[in-house]
Amino acid sequence: MSETRAADKDAVVKLGFKDGDLIQEFGYDDDVDFDLRDDLEDCIGSEILDEDDQEVVDGILLWWREEDGDLVDGLMDVLSSLDEGGVVWLLTPKAGRDGYVAPGEVQEAAPLAGLHVTTTEAASKDWAATRLVMKQSK
Repeated sequence: MSETRAADKDAVVKLGFKDGDLIQEFGYDDDVDFDLRDDLEDCIGSEILDEDDQEVVDGILLWWREEDGDLVDGLMDVLSSLDEGGVVWLLTPKAGRDGYVAPGEVQEAAPLAGLHVTTTEAASKDWAATRLVMKQSK
């Protein structure tokens, strides 16, 4: 197994999904990390659902680039299918890559969308993954 492929499998473990989880993907384009997607599908034992699916899901993958528009709107748009206790993984290009999104932008947008930033991981050589969860109501 190549070093890159091993790193992708490590990233899947960090994302925390397990066999049987339903994951929906938004922002899919030809620049996504296909190895990461394949490894994730292997992990959950099914295909990742696309934007048109109407299932309630355990997790969301949101591929987001700087030119995709308003991040707050993008985050709010994906929340309707997320199960209570589910997680949004916001995947953004790493620094120096086309479409880079500054971490400060994510920190600002998440609370406005009702989300809380918990961690950021290296998802692949080109993508960073930020874990977002719903804010707890009091």
